[in-house]
Amino acid sequence: MSKLTHIDEHNRPTMVDVGDKAVTRRTARAQTRVRLPAAVRDAVDGDEIVGRKGPVFATAIIAGVMAAKRTHELIPFCHPLGLEKCTIDIRLEGGDAVIECTCRVEHKTGVEMEALTGASVAALTIYDMCKALSHDIVIAETRLVEKTGGKSDFRASEEGVAGE
Repeated sequence: MSKLTHIDEHNRPTMVDVGDKAVTRRTARAQTRVRLPAAVRDAVDGDEIVGRKGPVFATAIIAGVMAAKRTHELIPFCHPLGLEKCTIDIRLEGGDAVIECTCRVEHKTGVEMEALTGASVAALTIYDMCKALSHDIVIAETRLVEKTGGKSDFRASEEGVAGE
């Protein structure tokens, strides 16, 4: 039976001890899907929305990278990591903005939470900057797409369910 890693032998929350783990290259890619209602889609010009607060997607990219770098300040048991790379890509797919955050580090622990946090905060930034157009924006799905390094690699299937 699998054991939760952030619970000690007395069932108390704890930070994982990574002291004996090997330093390896670790990567993670996460995705958040934002459903944009017609009023927001109508404001798209090319591949950007420019509103009173400025360029929406460009600002979301900056916010997502900033958040990924500060994940350990937001999630109690995340280790502080000096990210070596963090990229945010935003593309329009039908009525959705699809945000992908990719993080990389050489460390003893992975970067899944950093990638998930970066994608999530980018989505929240899009909501914040577009809410004057519509409150019907839906942040629909945040998921880990893939990770490499560490004990095991992971890649989600196309349907969003964990693959082999």
